[in-house]
Amino acid sequence: MQHDGGLAMNQVFLYDTTLRDGTQREDISLSVEDKLTIAKRLADFGMHYIECGWPGSNPKDAEFFARAMRMNLGGTRLAAFGSTRRKGSPCDSDANLAALLKAETPVVTLVGKSWDYHVTHVLSASPEENLAMIGESVAYMKERGREVLFDAEHFYDGFLANPDYALATLRAALEAGADWLVLCETNGGRLPWDVEAMTRQVAEALPAARLGVHCHNDSGCGVANSLAAVRGGAAMVQGTVNGYGERVGNADLVTILPNLQFKMGHAVLDADKLKELTSLSRFVAEVANLKHDDHHPYTGHSAFAHKGGIHVAAILKSPDTYQHMDPALVGNEMRSVISELSGRGNVLLQAQQMGIDLDRDEAQKVLGQIKHLEHEGFTFEAAEASVELLLHRLKPGYERPFELVDYFVITERRHGRGLLAEAMVKVKVGGAVKFTAAEGNGPVNALALALQEALVGAYPVLRTVRLTDYKVRILNSSSGTAATTRVLIDFQSGSEGWTTVGASANIIDASWHALADSMEYALVRLADVGAGGA
Repeated sequence: MQHDGGLAMNQVFLYDTTLRDGTQREDISLSVEDKLTIAKRLADFGMHYIECGWPGSNPKDAEFFARAMRMNLGGTRLAAFGSTRRKGSPCDSDANLAALLKAETPVVTLVGKSWDYHVTHVLSASPEENLAMIGESVAYMKERGREVLFDAEHFYDGFLANPDYALATLRAALEAGADWLVLCETNGGRLPWDVEAMTRQVAEALPAARLGVHCHNDSGCGVANSLAAVRGGAAMVQGTVNGYGERVGNADLVTILPNLQFKMGHAVLDADKLKELTSLSRFVAEVANLKHDDHHPYTGHSAFAHKGGIHVAAILKSPDTYQHMDPALVGNEMRSVISELSGRGNVLLQAQQMGIDLDRDEAQKVLGQIKHLEHEGFTFEAAEASVELLLHRLKPGYERPFELVDYFVITERRHGRGLLAEAMVKVKVGGAVKFTAAEGNGPVNALALALQEALVGAYPVLRTVRLTDYKVRILNSSSGTAATTRVLIDFQSGSEGWTTVGASANIIDASWHALADSMEYALVRLADVGAGGA
């Protein structure tokens, strides 16, 4: 069923092109399974349109189209993307149009030239021939029952250069039956007020047309230009999840969607669906094998994080004093970041979120510890697990699950054996002393293995814990080899991950602090040993 005109006046449709334009990002390569997984997640989210790729361009896309058309995607409509017919080639013998039909998607998106400069210099065609290419291609697809979108490439640049011809390309598509005319800001160089004004001119010139917009982010205005186009009369926004795309990226639907719905009052998706926005944003990043941007608007880990003491003191009284919206509306959460810039309120808020009841004196004590440790080289902004441990240790009856007695680490290179790293760890668990040794591919790896092996007998849950990342930063580098070393270590158990920090002039000792905290944190989180030891 095609979307018709009997919709709410403020309805805006989302058209996702992550699986085509998004994959043109330099460091993204999605397998067929990846694309199917993302398509299903987008459909479950309620995306109106999903553009799947250019059929016939490669075997991977051909397989994807064949399998995607067998999936149950609810009301989401799949689109195949391709160009208008070639110059001098009739539609019924054009290979590109044949591939679009073979894909069997209910929607076809045809890209065509709207800037006369490109018509003459890229297509080497006459302006009249280009209009025929557009009109005939659209009519050909409409005759075969497709919903047709016409993507007017370089429209805003073309409109500035020759508005009459740019409008003529849209009329050619509209008169041939195009369901949507999509104005493309292909080079990403226009500014929002220009985009809004030009979109409004098009809406006034073609009142019967349903307009969409497709923006790139080369000047950092992809989101702003998309919103401006909606103000100018567009009722469809094309973009990608997290703004993935060629060069610096496409307009970011993850930011556009809540702005449309919460800031501009447009009907886009059900409110319950917007609560899945953060998980969707992070899910696509994970499948694309990219680190999710912690500072992404709305969905980043830091999007609603508060560090300044004055800010936190205010949000403890009223969160909207330093937040533009309730993070729960997009599935995110408010956080307090603790550092030497923090006030007592930061500690109280984080303890409150953990369910720990602290009085003001206890919070001040923790804050004093943190400021002292940060002076020594620790940092707690990226090591929330270490902060959480400081708070857990204030609980009445809390006993640390183990205590270091001593450790010994050796690294040597022997003729015939190569490089060898070995660690020996002695820890007290309950009333018993455990002594273990382990070899590793480096001293920190050996130390981690030895510590874990010393503890798993008493705490079998630690077998599920694995080290996933290890970061080292040299502080006060002017001190040379005597400089302080800061270590951040990431661990994972199932879907839960955490980070701890250590600092010392000795990299092994810094690593030990972070490793020991990670194991203790794992036991607090996974085995609940915080109220009386093992």
